[in-house]
Amino acid sequence: MPDSPEEPRSTQARVDAARVDVQIPEGHERGEVMSVTQRFFYRLVRSVVVFIARTYFRVKVVGASNVPATGPFILSPIHRSNLDTPVIAAVTRRRMRYMGKESLWKTRFGGWFFTTAGGFPVQRGSADRDALRAGREVLDRGEPLVLFPEGTRQFGPTVQPLFQGAAYLACRTGAPIVPVGIGGSEAAMPKGAKMVYPKRLTIVVGPPIYPPDTGERGRVPRRAVTEMTDELARAIQVLFDEAQILAGTPNVVGESNSSAP
Repeated sequence: MPDSPEEPRSTQARVDAARVDVQIPEGHERGEVMSVTQRFFYRLVRSVVVFIARTYFRVKVVGASNVPATGPFILSPIHRSNLDTPVIAAVTRRRMRYMGKESLWKTRFGGWFFTTAGGFPVQRGSADRDALRAGREVLDRGEPLVLFPEGTRQFGPTVQPLFQGAAYLACRTGAPIVPVGIGGSEAAMPKGAKMVYPKRLTIVVGPPIYPPDTGERGRVPRRAVTEMTDELARAIQVLFDEAQILAGTPNVVGESNSSAP
């Protein structure tokens, strides 16, 4: 009989910035509506980030039409560099939400800045289910959520085993997962690098992956989370290979042969 998927023990919540305490600092509630000033500031920050990405990194976005114009979705990119988080803003004008470590919200200005920029505070070391609950709150409000399904930054041409948080949230909320490959970011700023090199970046966005129908009981089989995670891994690998070739770094692709684990 179909039943609700269990909260996976190995989830996206294990990501550095994805273990949360749902106690939000006063004045920075995740559900607050942006003021006119905040909305203007977000557009300004995004414009600056995208301008730098397009001039310094010559970033090119392929498949931007695959990003939903309305409603919630889970953007799931490959993760090879610290550059991945800011440059992903180039795929849509919509304000996307990112989990960030709670310490960034310690000051009034810091809290305002990171909240306006799309972040919301999480606390490392708390239970996985709290992280999932926080992500679900974002999606239930109809907002886009960014989750790097590999967890922390990885390296090399092959997609590493994915955590199941993205698929779990998709199955629970009905939000689609949008897979993304980012080419060139590892060459521009590899893990541990102190310099940021002006390498060409290419972002390839794939078609949304929709969760299975919940049926009359409003539940999905537990295996749906695993199957959706496997499908996501395959999609990201194909997109990552394409992005690397378009970015002019095919040597990084070499050994993958477009096959996910």
